[in-house]
This record gives sequence, C-alpha cells and structure tokens, in this order.
Amino acid sequence: MTFNEFNFKEKLQASIAEAGFKEPSPIQRDAIPVVLEGKDIVGQAHTGTGKTAAFGLPLLNMMEANGSVEAVVIVPTRELAMQVSDELFRFGKNLKINTATVYGGQSYSRQLKHIENAGIIIATPGRFLDLLKGEKINIKPSFVVLDEADEMLDMGFLDDIKEIFTYLPEQRQTLLFSATMPTAIKNLAKSILKEPEFITITQSEVTNSKITQSFYVVDEHERDDALIRLYDFKNPEKSIIFCRTKKEVDRLSTFLVSQGFSAKGLHGDMEQRQREEAIKAFKKSKLEILIATDVAARGLDVNDVTHVFNYHLPFDSESYVHRIGRTGRAGKEGMAVSIVTPHEFRMLQKIQKDTGGKLEAKVIPTINSVKEKKTDSLKNKIIEQKVYDSGIELVESLKEAYDLSTIAHKLASILTNDTYVKGGNYIGKSENDIQRLFDRLQNDRGGDRNSRGRGRGGYNRGGRNRSDRNDRGGRSRNRNSSDRNSSERRGRRA
Repeated sequence: MTFNEFNFKEKLQASIAEAGFKEPSPIQRDAIPVVLEGKDIVGQAHTGTGKTAAFGLPLLNMMEANGSVEAVVIVPTRELAMQVSDELFRFGKNLKINTATVYGGQSYSRQLKHIENAGIIIATPGRFLDLLKGEKINIKPSFVVLDEADEMLDMGFLDDIKEIFTYLPEQRQTLLFSATMPTAIKNLAKSILKEPEFITITQSEVTNSKITQSFYVVDEHERDDALIRLYDFKNPEKSIIFCRTKKEVDRLSTFLVSQGFSAKGLHGDMEQRQREEAIKAFKKSKLEILIATDVAARGLDVNDVTHVFNYHLPFDSESYVHRIGRTGRAGKEGMAVSIVTPHEFRMLQKIQKDTGGKLEAKVIPTINSVKEKKTDSLKNKIIEQKVYDSGIELVESLKEAYDLSTIAHKLASILTNDTYVKGGNYIGKSENDIQRLFDRLQNDRGGDRNSRGRGRGGYNRGGRNRSDRNDRGGRSRNRNSSDRNSSERRGRRA
C-alpha cells in the first residue's frame, strides 16, 4: 500500500513525497481511513510507530485553512509538543496551515501571537488550561487529539484534561492515542469520545523489525569502559544514550566530552533554552551524541539516528520500546544496544517477553578487534581517496628530504593515530559466562522452565567464533590483579 491510495489533496500528497514517506506504517494504514470518515478513534500504539502522521495527515486533509484554529493536539511534554509541531508544519506548509506550540516556560504574549496565525495548536495540558481559564483564547476546534494519553495520566494531568474538555465544543472529532490501555484511559475515552473505533497495533508490530537489538553483559564498574569500546567499534554517526536519572545524564555527558566526543545532555532540570539548543544541534548533526532521560526524549523525532544505547535498562518494557523507537525511523535501519549487569537479567527477559523482540547477546570487542576494524576502514578510505594537486605538491616537496617509502610510512603513522583504542583488552562477560548466568536464572525458576532456558527463555548467541570464545572465556575469569586494579581505577576516574 502507498500513501497515494488515501486520495489526499494534491498539495498534501506533495508534502508527503517531499518528506520521503512511501508506505504507511500499520497504525497509519489502519487509522487514516477511519479518521477521514469523521469517526472518533482510540488508537493503541507506541512512540515510533508513526502516530503523528496517522492523525496529522487526515486532519490536514480535512481542514479548511480558514484562518482560525481548527485543530488542537494535547501532548504530555514540551519536547513532544515541539516535535509534533515540526512534523505537522512540514506536512501542512503547502496547504498554508501553520502550527503554534503552547507550553510552560515561555511568555504568554509570544505564544498568543503565534496562535493568531495558526490552524493547529500543539499544547501541554497545564499551559493550555491556563489560557482557556484565563479567557486568553477563544477557540472552537473541529478536531481534538490526545497523544500519549497514558503518559499524561502518569504525570498527573488527568484532571486538567477533563477540565480542558469542558471548554471545547460538543461538535468535534476526537482522537485518543495511548501506548497502554489502563482502566483510567478507558474511562476517559468513554467520557470524551462518541462511539469510537478501536485500533490496536499487535504485539508483533510493537518493535520495529528494522531495528537490530543486542545486549552486552558487564560488571557495574565496567559500564563506562564498555560504552567507550562499543563507540570505538560501532562508530555510530548519530546516537542517543538513555540514562535513568538526571544526575547520570550530567555525569555521563561530562565524561564523554572529556573523552573527545561531541555530546550534550537533555533532562528536565535544564533551562528550556538549553534543551531547545541541544535538540536543534542534534537535529542539525552538530552533535553526534545526545544523552537523555526517558521523559526528556519522549517523542524526540530525528530520522537519522543510527544507534540507541541503553546505559541502564529502563524500569519497564514501555520505556524500552519508546527508547529504541528513536532509531529505525522513516523506513531506515537502526541499532539498539543495551549494557546490562547480571542483576538486570530478569528485566531483560521481561522486556523480551513483553515486546516480542529478539535481543542478541554479544561480547564486547577486544582491542585487536577494534583496531582491525579501524584499520580496514582506513585502508578503504585510502583506496577511495582521489589524488589532488595539493597532495602531489606536498609529496614532491617532501621528496627533497626523504625517499618515497619513508614519506609513506610517516603519512601512514599520522593516519593510524586514529586506530588507537582506549581501555583494557577484555571488558565484560564472555559468551560462556553469559550462558552460565542464564542457566543459573532458569535453575532458580526451577522445573521445566530450566529445560526451556536454552530455547525461548535463553539468549541468542552472537559475537566471536568458537576459538575466540574459548580464549575469551578463560581469560575473563583469570585476569591478573594489575588488570583488575587498572579497570577499577578507570571506573573511579569516570
């Protein structure tokens, strides 16, 4: 199926083509026709499944662009408000439909000025309710969307949302989207929607099949070393690292900058201006790494994120899906990498069970593995490099003092400085260690669950060949004391 089959307006179809959208995602495929029929819907789908386009495209197609506010989208966070606004503006620009974002931390006058020229308001509940109660705006939208309803519930916005709907016209089309459907969300849907159609994305569609998921097992003090080694090996173009706490975001961003990475943190305690600057720099690829908490990155929509790293596993499966949904967007492939300790194995198995995803166990590469990969990359770069006059002139001037062989060796030595790899040779657990940890977990659960451990309940093998695994398995358990001490010192410095 293609977007052409929805028979959108020609100008909207042009915007879709410009955005590079070709095939609709499952939620788009199922929701768009129902919205176009004018029905209320309850859509159960996670972030990263294309919800914004699922409600945005049909609404834009039905709007009259008459100079008034025709649609309101209510979201839990200011970051998500900005992301949704950007996407809807991108789709609506050919239709001359503007968007206005409304959230706390900015002046009322500035936001009210934007609303005057907007066809769509994207707002967080608190500030939007303030504008309605203070009679600063008087709008009669035909369309109202609640996005990430369960997240708004968790943040304590339920009463605000109920009150907001007392100010909105009875005659409207209402769309509610939520990753989960707790009782409170179902009750809310009953009170604000009229004969809604329910659309649910099945569990097999929860995680994007284009995202490769893997995990590496380490001891707690090895997390920083493991992260640096994985960056050296994978060399991601643009990545997000997720942490559980704001304090961890600050510490890790400082550490990565000290290691020469272009990185910034993103969390709720930062000033709004700082947060906006970080997101803008990341979108424009002036930053290679964004380190964020779950709430701060909720709804972050950047299509060219190649990798997502879980510095710690999140506390629940929902957050895991939200996290890895930051990569593999717009039909592109992505990689989700988790650094875990043996204590997190139960959470790891719960995530696999809840999401239906396949997380492959891998072993952190040795220094030689990283050097070999970097050297191969360097060789390819040299082979593909065009010869310019400036290069010829440099070599000719050097030939006055050195022979060609010496010049080549000196230039190669400069280039191979980039193949230097930090840290100890061996980091984390071997493949045999990981299997034993899973076997122990299955034995703890007892009975026939143990017999299933190496199948569905066990782990997917990945990493080195058999001889490497045997060598790695022995060494990891028999490091000498100096190796252990140096690793501990690195952990303390970090």
